[in-house]
Amino acid sequence: MRGRLAQGVLAALLIGGSIGWSLDLFRKVGLVLFSEQFAAAAYAIGLALTFLRFRFRKTHTEETGYSGGDSPVPWYDWALAGLSLAVLGYVAARFPKLTALATAVTPETLAISVLITALTLEGVRRTIGWSLVAILLVIAGYVLVGHLVPGNLRTREVSTANMLNYLNLDNNGLLGVILQITVVIIIPFVLMGQLLMRSGGSNFFNDIAIALMGRYRGGPAKMAVLGSSLFGMISGIAAANTVAVGVVTIPLMKRSGMPAKLAAAVEACASNGGQLMPPVMGAVAFVMADFLQLPYKEVAIAAILPSVLYYAALFIQADLEAARYGFGRVEADKIPRAWTVLKRGWLFLAPFVALVYTMFWLNLEPEYCAMAASAVIIALGFAFGYDSQRMKLRDLWDSVVNTASGLCEILVISAAAGFIMGLFQVSGLAFAFAAYLVQLGGQSLILLLILAAGVSIILGMGLPTIGVYVMLAILVAPALVKVGVPPLAAHLFILYFGMMSLITPPVAPAAYVAAAIAGSPSMATGWTAMRFGWSSYIVPFLFVYSPAILMQGSLWDIAVVTLTSLAGIWLICAAMVGYFTRVLPLMLRVLFITAGVMLLLPHQVSELMLWVNILGFAAAVALVLYEMRWRKDYVRA
Repeated sequence: MRGRLAQGVLAALLIGGSIGWSLDLFRKVGLVLFSEQFAAAAYAIGLALTFLRFRFRKTHTEETGYSGGDSPVPWYDWALAGLSLAVLGYVAARFPKLTALATAVTPETLAISVLITALTLEGVRRTIGWSLVAILLVIAGYVLVGHLVPGNLRTREVSTANMLNYLNLDNNGLLGVILQITVVIIIPFVLMGQLLMRSGGSNFFNDIAIALMGRYRGGPAKMAVLGSSLFGMISGIAAANTVAVGVVTIPLMKRSGMPAKLAAAVEACASNGGQLMPPVMGAVAFVMADFLQLPYKEVAIAAILPSVLYYAALFIQADLEAARYGFGRVEADKIPRAWTVLKRGWLFLAPFVALVYTMFWLNLEPEYCAMAASAVIIALGFAFGYDSQRMKLRDLWDSVVNTASGLCEILVISAAAGFIMGLFQVSGLAFAFAAYLVQLGGQSLILLLILAAGVSIILGMGLPTIGVYVMLAILVAPALVKVGVPPLAAHLFILYFGMMSLITPPVAPAAYVAAAIAGSPSMATGWTAMRFGWSSYIVPFLFVYSPAILMQGSLWDIAVVTLTSLAGIWLICAAMVGYFTRVLPLMLRVLFITAGVMLLLPHQVSELMLWVNILGFAAAVALVLYEMRWRKDYVRA
């Protein structure tokens, strides 16, 4: 009971502090702070919450669905929580003097740095698991011995004490931009998501997905794709999305006749794409906007077409799989009327309208947009509610507590990401690795992109998306930019492939969470997810060569690229499944995939590619007409 109360108080302090900082309330009461001081204070609360919520013998990853526990807090966790508050509170109070001493090792700075590093590593172990801890230790080990490595990957010499001081007290380390983005911008968005769920949003998303898709062939799979895309807009965490939507959709898919591994794979792929869906795109998009020094809305606009192509491919593939194998619809008595669902849940559209309006028309900062949307949710939740269930004051309190629970993981991931950034900065490893990648790729952009894709998937295995993105943004993106790839395209490229590590074996955590729900073999589910989500491995290459996919260019170019890409994906999906209007023979599958590839090739690269597109379109029309005529003749017979 005491643990739950302490968590609630700390959660209220964390969220209240974030909102107060955004509204500049501290300055108005005469408290002038550096951004790093506020970040240190917020991290002190977040780390204390982590030790109160996550037990020593239980680990959690963002991709397992376990979100801490409510068991009694043992004495040593109380001690660790108190130590976190004391040490980081001391840093917050004395930061101006401590940061001036960051380059000089003193007993004070070294003791503080050792304690914060140990507490952070233990927090990472409890929330994420050993994978991220191991990566941090390996990178730190390399930084300490990298000056002895011959060749292009040699780093500058750094002592252990100087490294620890830099990581914990310099503004390029723990207390840098990533943690500041988390405590200022991400907290209001996580709160908005929790308020939406508490007011009945998750039920509305599931109901509208069933109402719109349940009556069609493969309805449960299409429902999973639609529901996960809607929920993913506010979640942005693959496992949270998988658990929230998958517990409904996976059993329905299995009842429709779909094999368990395919049902799990569909949900894993659909949930994974939530991190690409504007307007929220999960926490990582805010970090990307800061890396690129762009307004967040520009990142969100650029992500629209890639996310549309991603979900279009999943939807088409689900439809064709259902047609070929005869997967059924949702039972009629379980399908609500769409108009009834919309009439009961129209209020859940209002926060998104508020979010888009404040972000894209009023050009407000993201945190203000999230607060405006939260205010709309609270007002409508208390006034109307969903399905006659209005919000109560208890729901507000639960939203605050659950927000803090989710923030424990995000805060320690951000801290770990700050460590990663600091390690690369203090050693110069980022520049060395980028130069090495460029050298390996030679003068071939496509070879460098393939290398970057492979490195992104390998480095991303088992890591949460923010950690993956930060590592890749430091290591891989500079190499792509160096050879002429536009920075926004380079960063979206690495985000895509880092994200795909969540469904790519041998470490495919999002697929394994879905497999646990479906009761299917984990590895088989991972390989099936990789096949089902094939388009995700192709689309990033397209927007590197075709800026129109990122909404950059003339309306004509954007329209042509969108239509040819959708047509190409449709044809390749038919070839992958082996079904169009009938089961396709091998030769037709080859022709379908050839025409699809010809349509996907970006016409902006050269005039030759434009003619390839035209030939691909002609081949596609001929194939579709042939199949439609075959079907007509078959029906007559």
